[in-house]
Amino acid sequence: MKTLACIAICAIVLMVPVAVLAGSGSGFDGVVTTLEHRYHAHATRIPFMGLISLVAHKASSGGVSGLHVAEFDEFTAQVDGDELNKLVEEKLGDGWQRIIRDTSKHGANQTLIFTRPEGNRMGLFIVDLDGHEMNVVQISVDPEHLNQSIGQYDHHNGDADHTADSDSDSD
Repeated sequence: MKTLACIAICAIVLMVPVAVLAGSGSGFDGVVTTLEHRYHAHATRIPFMGLISLVAHKASSGGVSGLHVAEFDEFTAQVDGDELNKLVEEKLGDGWQRIIRDTSKHGANQTLIFTRPEGNRMGLFIVDLDGHEMNVVQISVDPEHLNQSIGQYDHHNGDADHTADSDSDSD
């Protein structure tokens, strides 16, 4: 009788990690794994992404971090836009809000962009299907820092801007 109880306890102990791992498929890895299973495709996760993310963080002076990328080459499955949107929303988890959904007429090109607040940062999650290639990207950005960085590339044509301002002032 003790042997039977010991076997039952061991079985339960071994099942707990399996149940935990099966239920923890959310976020970036959960979305990618779900897409792989649903569309019978293999995603290539970019090697050394942690190192690349660290370099991006340093190069952008903290503007960019938490970079994750997966690429599906030769993605031949037919994708229904509503189904793709639902799969991604379910696997991303709480806090994410879709801000862009763009689907071509026949569904061969689709883009989903989700955001979520991360303190003073903003998380971005992008799924982009372009013909037979799908890319999944997650990144955390500092919007203020990026706004300042982008501002340095803003080109002003003094005469055109002055004329436009003068015209709007006279109305």
